[in-house]
Amino acid sequence: MPARQNWSREEHILAFNLYSQIPFGTIHIHNPKIKELAHLLGRSVGSVSLKLANFARLDPSLQERGIKGLPHGAKGEEDVWNEFADHPEELVFESQKLFARGEGKTVEEVAQIETDDLPPPGRERDAIVKVRVNQSFFRKRVLSAYEFRCCVTGLSIKSLLVAGHIVPWAVDKKNRLNARNGLCMNALHDLAFESHLMWVDRNFIVRMSNQMREEKKLSEAARWLLSFDGKPLILPTKFQPDPKLLLKHSRKC
Repeated sequence: MPARQNWSREEHILAFNLYSQIPFGTIHIHNPKIKELAHLLGRSVGSVSLKLANFARLDPSLQERGIKGLPHGAKGEEDVWNEFADHPEELVFESQKLFARGEGKTVEEVAQIETDDLPPPGRERDAIVKVRVNQSFFRKRVLSAYEFRCCVTGLSIKSLLVAGHIVPWAVDKKNRLNARNGLCMNALHDLAFESHLMWVDRNFIVRMSNQMREEKKLSEAARWLLSFDGKPLILPTKFQPDPKLLLKHSRKC
């Protein structure tokens, strides 16, 4: 039997990318995405599944819930995890380029981003592509963590779901790609949250602004929005929202 080959940095980056974009409960050998990555890497499905499970041991959002993942892992996992913490936008873009190269596609195709309005090839286009690729990664990361359900209503129609930032992209560069700075919501509640008419308190309870009740005649849509006031947020297993970031948002409401 040939000796097992150590995982390279690039392989660890690809594994981290997939770990970040699938629900924790789907890390098993029957997951089609894990099978695809195994084929891309030329490794067994079991080996790739195990590698993803190893990343779980480093995930603070799981540790807070007493979910520790596998107790042992490789230094390469720690290196990539820490690199993402220090340089998230660079690492994510690199991982998407690695997927594109492995699949013989462009990075735009792999990330499924809009390209019709992009400028001609050059530095400006490259900068816009990088931003959109990273935003696409964030969206997939957040929506998969919530298993494609609105955290307020439970709505599971993908086309109506938004991966919204708790603290906006333009305000907090460090947490742009941090899934704990994201909430999966339907478009209407996301707009209310973004407009500071809604917030989530320290106990993960949905709160609505009194400003929404001041209308003399509430529309049916407004009543529907308000009906979730005081309801608990539907929390994900992985990447639960960061209470500190929620507090920062609530102070503006």
